[in-house]
Amino acid sequence: MLVNAELYVKDLPGQLVDSLTPISMVDGNITAVVHDREQIVNQRICVNVTFEVADNKGLDRLKAIWKSKDVMIARMGSVYETHTMEYMLIGKFSAANVEKLLEEASNVVSLESSDVSYSSKNATSTRTAMITAEVLTPEDLEKLDRFFRSACRESGIVYIRGL
Repeated sequence: MLVNAELYVKDLPGQLVDSLTPISMVDGNITAVVHDREQIVNQRICVNVTFEVADNKGLDRLKAIWKSKDVMIARMGSVYETHTMEYMLIGKFSAANVEKLLEEASNVVSLESSDVSYSSKNATSTRTAMITAEVLTPEDLEKLDRFFRSACRESGIVYIRGL
């Protein structure tokens, strides 16, 4: 699991390293650290760390170690990764058709976010729509791909995945 924590450590030499070392003690892996000497609260400096840990048991052990080392945990939460894909649709459709398509897609998978931009119609009434969609898992991305492929085929819209 990917976790982000905002810690406050004493503003003394060695405290930054001493606050990060316990992550490896629970078989964790640090992916990012921001040490903010500008943000001081009660003579403690802010350290924002993102790390991977296997499970809640390891996370509980880490919290206990930090407590024993007088490291204050101001905030801690899971970080989740999203998977993004872009789709280009080309054909005779309206903005309402694309909105309906996205609504149907959200019934198939949980869309974390989506963004749509349209071209204006040309002389042949052909439009282009660019859709950027974010989902939580690679499996959801595969479901979304299957949905767009099928829905566009049924509607006679050209579908290009992954620009």
